[in-house]
Amino acid sequence: MNDRLARAIRRSAPDPALGMFLTCGFPSPGETLGLMHAMEEGGADFIELGMPFSDPLAEGGPIQRSSARALAAGMTMQRTLQTAAAFRQTSTLPVVLMGYANPVMRYGLGNFFAACHSSGVDGIILPDVPVEEADPFLEEASRQDVNLIFLVSPLTPEARLRRIDSLSSGFVYAVSVAGVTGAELPDPDDVVRYVAAARHATKANPLLVGFGIRTREDVLRYAAVSDGCIVGSELVREIERAESESRSVKERVRQFVHMLKHGV
Repeated sequence: MNDRLARAIRRSAPDPALGMFLTCGFPSPGETLGLMHAMEEGGADFIELGMPFSDPLAEGGPIQRSSARALAAGMTMQRTLQTAAAFRQTSTLPVVLMGYANPVMRYGLGNFFAACHSSGVDGIILPDVPVEEADPFLEEASRQDVNLIFLVSPLTPEARLRRIDSLSSGFVYAVSVAGVTGAELPDPDDVVRYVAAARHATKANPLLVGFGIRTREDVLRYAAVSDGCIVGSELVREIERAESESRSVKERVRQFVHMLKHGV
């Protein structure tokens, strides 16, 4: 199996691994590729590229807005895959696509994973595909040497967590809250205890924490009991702030990622 993603996460140690999420086509289709490079320059260990969808059920307001803007600007699955392929031509940084089953099935399951392979995509996250229904996705992912990444939450029993760990590859995604992206985090100590227990139960893969991670302090707190963090909604907010202030979006993204990764 393609291990570039897991190697990138482990190679970041002792620093926390940092994944950055950006909806493809946001803030505009012409800017996404440049912002991916800005995230790499800032120190991201991998990029999670969102596949725009009209009903992103796991997403809060910021990522819903970014997806709506991308779709209104004409983003499609084909253009998302083309963006990933264009990035791969000049970078070896791992790329993970995140989205939902409906557009994937409409594209054709076999066609989708074959296109991911030819585009240089390293992994796929589909939050609405539970492990009980994942066999066709796992078969195609394995055939095309693409990691399929599953999620766990504070409500996931340990036995199920272990099963998810056995089926995932690349990493396991620990959702910090039983809610949507960008939500306010509960008591940080509760999140730390949950993540530490999940990390102890995860044997086959690195464990990364996402949903609600906003600051360098958040990254350090949760990475201390995991292998790293994923930030998305706050990046969308940073882009929106840069636009409202008529500042360079690309430089704002690079600086934000650098701050999360290095603290300066």
